[in-house]
Amino acid sequence: MTPADKRNSGNPATQAQINLTVKQQREQKRQEKLAEYQRQLAKRRRSKLVWWIVGSTAAIVIIGLIVASIVFAPPPPKEYEAGSDGVEIEGVETFENTTEHVDGEVDYEQSPPAGGPHNAMWLNCGIYDQPVPNENAVHSMEHGAIWVTYDADALSDDELSTLRAELPSSYVVLSPYEGLDSPIVLSAWNHQLKLDSADDERVGQFFEEYWRSQNVPEPNASCSGALDAPGKQ
Repeated sequence: MTPADKRNSGNPATQAQINLTVKQQREQKRQEKLAEYQRQLAKRRRSKLVWWIVGSTAAIVIIGLIVASIVFAPPPPKEYEAGSDGVEIEGVETFENTTEHVDGEVDYEQSPPAGGPHNAMWLNCGIYDQPVPNENAVHSMEHGAIWVTYDADALSDDELSTLRAELPSSYVVLSPYEGLDSPIVLSAWNHQLKLDSADDERVGQFFEEYWRSQNVPEPNASCSGALDAPGKQ
């Protein structure tokens, strides 16, 4: 009997068997399609989950980097107003040094010097990790800069960081100095303050009073474009 004969068989039992086989095949195909759809759906879900995890991890890393950059970033330079109001600060010594351009080394009355004869070339303001020439630093003070000197053996790294955090972005020279009788000495033209601690509130007071003072011999003159001493950062 041919397949066509079977499909058209007049025997009810045979015809029922044929119909059942066709239904089973259709059901099997439907189940196969349904299983394939479910596999594709699960695959897409896994892919979305992976990308969600990757994206979330990347976002967490980026946020962590941003937070770390804010937390560990150095503080911005302090801001002070130029000028002098004649405010008295406890411990400040005053002198009457005169200004004159000279060649060679100068034997200064103060150590570190707080004014006096100096080299014709000023020292570029900034941070130095080595001692700088007196004669050039004095010229910078003549322009209104503050010279911050410290005893490298008496000041820890944390204390030096504290001191640096009090400095403005310009018109300041920071450098170690040998032979100081105090851990920190702040010098402006004809004014000087000796300190034992970097967190002394008088650091800020000294800058507020003497930074870029209009009472110096050459106020508003430049503090750059001249000499970079060794150790400039």
